[in-house]
Amino acid sequence: MRTLLLILLLLSVATLVSAMAGSEAPKEYVCYRTSGKINIDGKLDESSWSSAPATDSFIDIEGDAKPRPHFTTRVKMLWDDRHFYIGAEMEEPHVWRTLKKRDSVIFNDNDFEVFIDPDGDRNEYYELEINALNTVWDLFLPRPYRDGGKAQNSWDIAGLKTAVKVTGTLNNPTDQDQGWSVEMAIPWRALAKYAHRPAPPADGDRWRINFSRVEWQHEIVDGKYRKIANTKEDNWVWSPQGVIDMHRPEMWGYVRFSILKGR
Repeated sequence: MRTLLLILLLLSVATLVSAMAGSEAPKEYVCYRTSGKINIDGKLDESSWSSAPATDSFIDIEGDAKPRPHFTTRVKMLWDDRHFYIGAEMEEPHVWRTLKKRDSVIFNDNDFEVFIDPDGDRNEYYELEINALNTVWDLFLPRPYRDGGKAQNSWDIAGLKTAVKVTGTLNNPTDQDQGWSVEMAIPWRALAKYAHRPAPPADGDRWRINFSRVEWQHEIVDGKYRKIANTKEDNWVWSPQGVIDMHRPEMWGYVRFSILKGR
C-alpha cells in the first residue's frame, strides 16, 4: 500500500513539474494615459496611439509549442478618467463576416475578443467579442464555466463605443485585403460594479486581461465565403492559456496602468 502511494505521489510530482516546465509566464503591458482625445472610428491614427507600445504578436492559445499564427495580430491600450481604450490591428487577406445581431455568438465568425478580471480573483470577469461588421457580444461571468459559471448574456457594457476599419473590401472574395482594425472605449463606470477596486484605476494598479482572435478556415463557393466543413478554428491569443480554453483567468496577462503620458 505504501509503495502504491509513493508511486502515485511521484507521478503527481512529475506531472506538476512537467506542467510548470511547459508553462509560460503571463504577459504584461504598461498602459499609459492618453495625451489627447481618442475618436472611436477604428483607425488608431491619433498621436496617443502612435506613442503607445504594441503588444507582442499573438501566438497560439496553447503556447509556442504550437505553430505560429499565419496572420499578425497586435493590441494597444490607453486610458483616461472616463474610458479604457483598446485598439487591435489584425492582418487578414480575406475579411468576411456574417453575424449582424448584437449578442450573437460572435466567435462563430472570425472575431476579436477581450477578457477583463479587474481584481484578479478569477471570478466576476467581463468578456467582449466583436467582428468586422462591428457586431458586439458582451457578457459577464460570475465564475469560469469549469466552476459552474453561467454567462449573463443580458449584461451590456453601458456606454460602450466601438468601431471597425476594414483595409480592403468586406465580404468580397474577388480581391485581397490587408486586414481590419478595432477601436473601443469601455467606460470605467460599466466595469466598476464588479471591479472591487478603483475604476478608473490608480497609478500602478494591475488588472488581469487577455485577448483572443478566432480564425476559421474558409473556401469560396458560388462567389461567397463559407467555412470549410469539419474543420476547427484557430485560437490566437496575447498571453497563452496552455489549453484551448480562454476561461482560465489565472493564465491571463496583466495590464499595469500608468499616469505618464507617452513612453
